[in-house]
Amino acid sequence: MFPTSSTTVSPTLHLVCGKIASGKSTLTSQLAQTPQTVRISEDSLLAQLYPGQIANLADYVACAARLRAAIAPLCLQMLQAGASVVLDFPANTPASRAWMRELFQQAGVPHVLHYLDVTDEECKARLRQRNASGLHPFSTSDADFDAITRHFVPPAASEGFHVVRVTA
Repeated sequence: MFPTSSTTVSPTLHLVCGKIASGKSTLTSQLAQTPQTVRISEDSLLAQLYPGQIANLADYVACAARLRAAIAPLCLQMLQAGASVVLDFPANTPASRAWMRELFQQAGVPHVLHYLDVTDEECKARLRQRNASGLHPFSTSDADFDAITRHFVPPAASEGFHVVRVTA
């Protein structure tokens, strides 16, 4: 017989919304320290699955779409098995959030959308530090930041997410 926990925790899907270098991966790493919680990192998986193949935004969009299609069934299985899932994927557009909504609705579990509300200036400063460290699988220039950030849409109340706002 396997030991059981005396406390039952409801599985939850944790989502993150924030510009590049706003602290999404740092937050998701902290959230994943909760027992019975699994973190899935888009950046890590993209770097492993598509080494040297993501040179621009179009490459990212294509590779990220394939990755999302592949991990969706796995996320559902983990949530339905009772594990919480922390998706370190940017919930930065209504379309990306709609994909994530399908996950928690299909699994029938609660969710939290952590919105990291950080200024462009702070993100760029963090981005330069991250690039200099060489620890992140992708390097992003200020120009790339600006181009990608043009697509960023903060979550709206009309989307119906349970949003927790995090500031710098």
